[in-house]
Amino acid sequence: MDARTRQTAIDLYDRFTHGSMGRRAFMADMTKLAGGVAAANALIASIAASPAAAAIVPVDDPRLITKRGPLGQQQGALNGYIAVPRTAAGKKIGSVIVIHENRGLNAHIEDVTRRVALAGYFAVAPDFLTPLGGTPTNEDKAREEIGKLNLEESVASAVALTDHLRTLDHANGKVGAVGFCWGGAFVNRLAVAAGDKLDAGVSFYGSAPDPSQAARVKAPLLLLLAGLDQRVNATALPWAEALKKSSHSVTAITYPDVNHAFHNDTSAERYNKAAADKAWGEAVGFFKRHLT
Repeated sequence: MDARTRQTAIDLYDRFTHGSMGRRAFMADMTKLAGGVAAANALIASIAASPAAAAIVPVDDPRLITKRGPLGQQQGALNGYIAVPRTAAGKKIGSVIVIHENRGLNAHIEDVTRRVALAGYFAVAPDFLTPLGGTPTNEDKAREEIGKLNLEESVASAVALTDHLRTLDHANGKVGAVGFCWGGAFVNRLAVAAGDKLDAGVSFYGSAPDPSQAARVKAPLLLLLAGLDQRVNATALPWAEALKKSSHSVTAITYPDVNHAFHNDTSAERYNKAAADKAWGEAVGFFKRHLT
């Protein structure tokens, strides 16, 4: 398959998973593009995230302590996944909230959470689908459930979580957030709502609020964008400009010739290791500057 056809397929998948394109129309267009139903299904599988993909940091990595359960003691606390480096025992460290994509809290996001912990942070990945029974195993169902969330209530839960993380015995009083896709957009909205309760935010290819909200942001932000991601960039780039005009600390980096979800190593067609490694290095360095 040539590069042009592959890019058309990726764009179709993005319209289906993030826009208003229905499954029937999506499958019809993909079947026509690929030349048959079997070829279309194989192509879709190469673009979609694979739940069977190997983790970069093993689930049982001996350098980490991990657990699942409620993230806080208050009524209505979200469930989630926690990872902390064993070397942090007796130390005060920063906390990082890891915010999932529109597929919910899955194995890939848990893997990313472990990566954050290995960078030296108390890493917490909330399942924002907790009020609806938690993240389902079927990713299409998860996307459907994400659309049912009351976003204001979800953001309020995240603000409450930042407050909770500051009170923990191991906390150094600083809390950051990193999110991907839906989670990247969520980081932008959390920064608006949290004000000075958030110390740093990293948004991977996340759409953005209205630029008029920029003045409410207090935390420094790092926006990591994909050059081919026209849908997200249509709001993210104006957002970056509005933050700059409000004299806010913001860094926006666009990686050319890569697609939305370029950091997700479970998506064979969209993952770009070179850009992903660079972006991750930027994120870790950003947290080191603002959370230590």
